[in-house]
Amino acid sequence: MTTFNRQRRALLRTAPLALVAASVVGCASESSNKAASGSAAAAASPTAMSGNMSGMSMAATPDASGSAAASEEAAAAGATGTTPVPTQVLGTAVWQGMKITAQAMTPVPFDIYNGTSMQLDPPPKNVSFHLMVTLNDAETNVVIPYASVWATIKQGSKTPFDESLWPMISRYMGPHYGNDVVLPGSGSYELSLLISPPVSARHVEYQDVWLKPHTVTSAFRWNPPS
Repeated sequence: MTTFNRQRRALLRTAPLALVAASVVGCASESSNKAASGSAAAAASPTAMSGNMSGMSMAATPDASGSAAASEEAAAAGATGTTPVPTQVLGTAVWQGMKITAQAMTPVPFDIYNGTSMQLDPPPKNVSFHLMVTLNDAETNVVIPYASVWATIKQGSKTPFDESLWPMISRYMGPHYGNDVVLPGSGSYELSLLISPPVSARHVEYQDVWLKPHTVTSAFRWNPPS
């Protein structure tokens, strides 16, 4: 584990809400931003995955990225030599009115800002996909911020991924939680998400929900893009 990765995990555990990752998808160069400013962010609907679920359903959900984000992803992936990954829903769940959606998508560089300095975090070698988790009010679809998400991916007795997800912001995808994932190859995997309660003042409609950590689990199959 590199020194930067050790520092990153330490910062996440001690002050998760003080760290914000600004995705290059939404924070691209000025020229690409100008080119993308006139594009409409039309919603897409990815095909749902099938599999045995525990606490999560595999119904199709709207793709949070839209066409504008897909264009930015493709441009960023091409600039870094990363293979584009078609957006795929890994699972969805509803917990006390909170809609939880996990997606795999194209990994692109993102910037990590700790309050005083910016650190560029490029996709790791042999990256499989960028794991993106969104939390929304199931009734209104309003984004739920200020939580924390820990993701664990297992394949049998092996655990190829077990890390916190960065709180992230993006022009086209809005606030979400994400990190890059490296898997050993094609196969069936189990994804577990530990959602910690949002740490914030609350209006009365949220006073009795999301007060304890909650875990949702899904099974998915990963096939690397050719």
